[in-house]
Amino acid sequence: MEFRTLVNGVKMPVLGYGVAQVQGADATQAVKDAIATGYRMIDTAVIYDNEGDIGRAIAESDVDRRDLFLTTKVWVQDMSYEGAKASVERSLELLETDYLDLVLLHHPIGDIWGAWRALEEDYKAGRIRAIGVSNFSPALMTQFVALNDIAPMVNQIENHPFHQQADKVAYFQERGILVEAWAPFAEGMHDVFHSPILTKIAENHGKEVGHVILRWLLQRGISTIPKSMKPARMASNLDVFDFELTDDEMAQIATMNTGETLFGGSDDPDVAHVQKMLNWTVTH
Repeated sequence: MEFRTLVNGVKMPVLGYGVAQVQGADATQAVKDAIATGYRMIDTAVIYDNEGDIGRAIAESDVDRRDLFLTTKVWVQDMSYEGAKASVERSLELLETDYLDLVLLHHPIGDIWGAWRALEEDYKAGRIRAIGVSNFSPALMTQFVALNDIAPMVNQIENHPFHQQADKVAYFQERGILVEAWAPFAEGMHDVFHSPILTKIAENHGKEVGHVILRWLLQRGISTIPKSMKPARMASNLDVFDFELTDDEMAQIATMNTGETLFGGSDDPDVAHVQKMLNWTVTH
């Protein structure tokens, strides 16, 4: 596994295992399988309603907690100083750990300023090793960097061949903010796994389309969190460190960009919009 170093010196794996939209015994087994396969970064969120399931998986694994990198996210219902404080406390309890490696504000909705102050305090207290955001635009990030004590270290955004956001990625990276991609495979939309461009590139390297997409992200300096419930596919998604895409291949993939989100506007700070996108809610 390769790592990237955040601005505060914390090392973060470039590939992690995403655990969205799966709960209960299935989530526990999936995380146990991922850890056994070699993943050391696990990405969850309060809204996924599986932190307890993941905590059990980690407790039952043979890997030392210090060798794992746990990410969770504060949901919009907790987007205030008090809400974020309580959210982190619940996450620590459910994940059965005394510290979190990375906590993100999941969407720019609600009192993000108060919530960020709460994360800053927990970061300074050593309960969180790194703090960041998700779905933040450059304009909002500029305010956050200028007006907070601690700048976000990570911004997790939609990024895949159909929505590459090159200008945004460059903006964040130029300011020392690690970009992490969610939905790297576009959730299979637009028949991505049968794309003629990606299929040809995969054939050039004796790889699969999924490998090409992950490699394309890594070569752009973007970390990511692919998800699969199948151990064989989990292992396959890690098989991306033994080849490189050429400049021409990278340019070919760039032509696939549509400039439009596939998920209804991932950085649009509108509550109804996000609720429609996820159709989830949190109950405490």
